[in-house]
Amino acid sequence: MFLKSTEVDLFITPFGAGRTTFVAHGGWVGSGELWLPVFDRLSAQWRTVTYDHRGTGATVTRGAITFESLVQDLFRVLDALAIDRCILAGESSGALVVLEAALRQPGRFTGLLLVDGRSESSNTAGAARFIEGCKTDFERTMDAFVRACVIEPDAEAELEWARKIVMRSDGPAAVQLMESMWSARVADRLEQIVQPTLLIHGRKDMITPVLASEEIARRIPNAKLVVLEDAGHVPVMTRPSEVSAAVLEFFGG
Repeated sequence: MFLKSTEVDLFITPFGAGRTTFVAHGGWVGSGELWLPVFDRLSAQWRTVTYDHRGTGATVTRGAITFESLVQDLFRVLDALAIDRCILAGESSGALVVLEAALRQPGRFTGLLLVDGRSESSNTAGAARFIEGCKTDFERTMDAFVRACVIEPDAEAELEWARKIVMRSDGPAAVQLMESMWSARVADRLEQIVQPTLLIHGRKDMITPVLASEEIARRIPNAKLVVLEDAGHVPVMTRPSEVSAAVLEFFGG
């Protein structure tokens, strides 16, 4: 289904039913589609919802992509689906949107899941190279990015799938999405997170080092970190059984 407005038509995919609702946000140019392997198990017990955020997947973006618009879109999805309370999940840079939403309306979220996430983003030399690559040769830049994300030797099919997912974005959207995260200011407020928080991180992540999740887990009062030893940056795609098992154990599914 599409949630339409003048600025953006958000593509939403809900599954399952149950007393627990689980809402998931993708990362950078990764649409909500990357959560589907995890939903395969969770939706047997829970209501699961994801959506393609601005600049990704089937969503049609006409307005600007800013950090504020990404946060507001999340609340619009919740309101449109009459979701009063849920477990909220974010992958990679999507964790920034999730953390900001949890800080703004803490009573709306019963728990948080951050997968290979981060609590800050800045204009580094590496980010500048990515931006230049997105502007000059988007396809080649995405190929290198996907190869760095999916490093598991048994994930050839997932690698090809990831390529298709990121290529549904484009250079201008990718640049806006990366630059939008530079305005996020959640790192200095992590101690204010009140929700039980599960962090899952691939030990072999080449995009966001596991140290990022270790620091977040240290600073959020009620947090647990699960490290997947043989996983890279997108265990929701390459290790969905391990991710869903950790989620169900932590949140009592």
